[in-house]
Amino acid sequence: MDNPGVEIKDAQPMTGRMQAYESFRQQILEARLKPGQFVSQRHLMEILHLPLGAVREVIPRLEAARLLVTVPKRGLQIAHVDFKLIRNAFQIRQMIEKEAVINFVDIVADDELERMETSHRDILARALAPTPDTLLDRDTQKVDWGMHDRMVDCLGNEMLSEIYRVNSLHVRLIKIDAELVRPMRIVPAMEEHLSFIAALKKRDKNAAVSLIAQHVENSRKRVLEGLL
Repeated sequence: MDNPGVEIKDAQPMTGRMQAYESFRQQILEARLKPGQFVSQRHLMEILHLPLGAVREVIPRLEAARLLVTVPKRGLQIAHVDFKLIRNAFQIRQMIEKEAVINFVDIVADDELERMETSHRDILARALAPTPDTLLDRDTQKVDWGMHDRMVDCLGNEMLSEIYRVNSLHVRLIKIDAELVRPMRIVPAMEEHLSFIAALKKRDKNAAVSLIAQHVENSRKRVLEGLL
C-alpha cells in the first residue's frame, strides 16, 4: 500500500521567537521545567541560552498556549497541573487522535507498521528486563509520542498538528516519579500500542479507533493514579 506521507518543505531559518519556543519545549520534554514553577525572564534567558529580546517575544505565545502565566508581583509561572488541566488535555487528545486514526489506517504502509511494531517490542523487552536502563524513559517517549505525532501529522493539517503538539506539552508536564514510570506507564502503554498496531495491520478501522480511545483513557487513569 502506498504511503503518501507528509509533504516535506524547505527548511526556513528560525526566528528568535521560534528558537525560544523550541528551547522552552525541550526544557519541558526533558523535565527541567516543573509544573507551577516560578521563573524570571532572566532565568529563562539562562536556561534557554537566548537573549532577552527573544525571550520577551515568545512569552505572549507561551501565555496564549497556557504553558505560562504572568502572576503579578511574582513573575512567570509554568502551567500548574490540576484535575482540570488533565481533563482538558486528555479530552483534546481523544478528539484529535480518533480523527487521525480514521485516516492513518487507510494510508500507513505495511513496512512502516512492521518497523513500528519492532520498536515497540524492543521498548517492552527493555522495560521488563531486570537490569536498570537509564535511557529507557527517554527512548520510550520517542517511540510512544513518535507514533501519535506521526498519525496526527498524516492528516496534513498544520494547524491541527500545532494544536496537538502544544497539548502534548501540557500532558508531558504531568510527570510521575521515575521509580513508578516503568510498572505504571511503560509496560501497559507498550502493550496497548502493540494491540493497536495489530488492528492497523489488519486494516480494522473500528477496532483501531476503539483501541486508541481506550489507550488515551487508560493513560489518563494512570496519570491520576500516579498523582494520587
